[in-house]
This record gives sequence, C-alpha cells and structure tokens, in this order.
Amino acid sequence: MSRTTLERAASTLEEAANAASDDETKQRLESQSSQFESLADANRGPDHGKLARHEHVLTEIADEEGGAVANLIAEALESIHAYRETLEGV
Repeated sequence: MSRTTLERAASTLEEAANAASDDETKQRLESQSSQFESLADANRGPDHGKLARHEHVLTEIADEEGGAVANLIAEALESIHAYRETLEGV
C-alpha cells in the first residue's frame, strides 16, 4: 500500500500545530508532522512499535490540548491506524 495515509497524517498534524494554543504544543506537533513526512518518504515504512510510540505521544498531546487540536489529532490517528492495518504482525 502506498504511504498516502502517513502523508495525510503529517498534513493533519500540521493543521493541528497551526491551531495549537501555545508554542510548546505547536513545536511538538510540528515535530510529529515532520517525522510522519519522513516516514512516508522512507525506503522502508515504520513498524508497529514505532507507530505505537507516535500514537502515545499524540494521544497525550490531544488529552492536554483538547478542542479543535484534539479533533485534528484524532483524524491523524485514524490515518495512522489505517496504515497500521496494512502491516503484518501485531
């Protein structure tokens, strides 16, 4: 499967960063977005463990931030979950 779902997650996380209420949250989300852009372009896609770590960070940010940012993170997580469904293993 193409990694368009990871690209979509990166784009949605960039939107969430733009909606963030403080600089620290904005930076964290921009970092996550950048990492997903890199994962989408990498020769080898991420494994379940790497994605689970990202999901944990994103869930933490969503819980702290709430509102529109949390909704955008939830949308990004849906894209990540769609990609994970294509992976073998856990």
